Amino acid sequence: MKKINILFALICLFTFSSCEEFLDKAPTNYGDTATAVKTAKDAMSMVNGILSKMSGGSYLGRDMFLYADAKGGDMTIISNGRGYDGLYLFSHATNSGAYSGFWTTGYNIIMQINSLLATIEKLEKDGSTEDFDNIKGQILTYRAMIYFDLVRLYGEPYNEDKSAWGVPDVKTVLDPLARVLRATVAENYATIESDLTAAQSLLDKDNANGYINYYGNLAIQARVYLAMERFDDALEVAEEIITDGDYELYTNEKWVQSWSEQFGDESIFEIYMLDEEGDLGSSSLGGVYSRRKDYTSSIGGYYVASDYFMNRLKEDMDDVRWGIMTYDETSSDRLGCCYKYLGGVKKDSNGKYPGDGKASASACNIKVIRLSEIYLIAAEAALRQTTPDAEAAADYLNEIRKRSPNLEPATAETITLDMILDERSKELVCEGHRFWDLIRNNRTIEFDDFLGNVNLTDRDHTIDRTHPKTILPIFTAEMNANPDIATQQNPGYSNK
Repeated sequence: MKKINILFALICLFTFSSCEEFLDKAPTNYGDTATAVKTAKDAMSMVNGILSKMSGGSYLGRDMFLYADAKGGDMTIISNGRGYDGLYLFSHATNSGAYSGFWTTGYNIIMQINSLLATIEKLEKDGSTEDFDNIKGQILTYRAMIYFDLVRLYGEPYNEDKSAWGVPDVKTVLDPLARVLRATVAENYATIESDLTAAQSLLDKDNANGYINYYGNLAIQARVYLAMERFDDALEVAEEIITDGDYELYTNEKWVQSWSEQFGDESIFEIYMLDEEGDLGSSSLGGVYSRRKDYTSSIGGYYVASDYFMNRLKEDMDDVRWGIMTYDETSSDRLGCCYKYLGGVKKDSNGKYPGDGKASASACNIKVIRLSEIYLIAAEAALRQTTPDAEAAADYLNEIRKRSPNLEPATAETITLDMILDERSKELVCEGHRFWDLIRNNRTIEFDDFLGNVNLTDRDHTIDRTHPKTILPIFTAEMNANPDIATQQNPGYSNK
């Protein structure tokens, strides 16, 4: 299956040796990595570089989270043309609006991971006494996570067509001129599961602020198994995280405050963002979701909460999650702006948002996986496992549902999948889940479109997963580098 001249066979690596000091690296390949890495400390420098890439705006620093909330109907745009609205409008083509950064950034990181793995394997084979186990566990888990995101972006849902094209499955160091065609969705998921299970026993259970640990690996497994509809497996790994007790749910009194803190009790995997090097500023999630001209005078107002999301939250006006919402530009009382990524809605005496304690409010750490999500996965998996346990599902759901203190607790008789999905929407808004939740469950997605003020050309007011642009195209530059991959273009896209 060789052929896609992945534009990233030689990688621009930007690493840092600690949270305070970055090391600039020239474009590198396996030979360079083999020379640079001799010890576990050297390898950790490379891991830091990998995490720096993952926190960029074209991946976890902005676009991956924005993608799912914009396309899932929880967020909406007030008008066309402010920025990032191509996601919401589904205006994707091979040569414009392709969001190719997902592909190039993802494979850039994957190729660096492959290079580092090859180097470590050679060092171990040559007799190195360094302990690389935890590092190998980390980077295998990161690779699995990236592949999971890529196959969801470019491939059909696992439970729709496992034989459809996924993404190129690259697990070794490539020759600079090598080409690799797309694997199937099933093959991608097999690689993801293989990486996660291989990594699990290598990882430490200790809390690893800023890095993935054993429980972070299990959390990603839970996400993957949910997407695969392997509910028994999803419940097993979710329950291990919950019962081991290394993480605790925030109380209602602490939930809002948690967004102005780093590495809180719920954070299973949280990537550190630096003021100087990692801060995306006005292009951060905080900037994108802020009220127009509030965070800075020139930006904001890109996205606000849709009426559909707000109606869910309005089921209880005492819901603690109102605490990270503030009014948007449309009126003085529509609480449509989400300030999770500026540390909350309360400014200090100097009129600045708190962020999570750094000099720049927009340099908030990225809370990739929280314990709240694991409880919601456990609720859904318990309800849908081979032998459903509605009572357990209700118990798990109620641990999150209590954040709406005036709502009746779910019971074994009243709990439904819709109730769980609605709770996921309220709890995980702006954290990059809604679109994937609706797509994997084959639900219709309805968009706010702000009372007809938004011009639509590439989708209707409602869509489902039969819409061709629910997955991204292989973009023109990639096809130019490897014409053979054009034969594997996703349906609904022209290669012109």
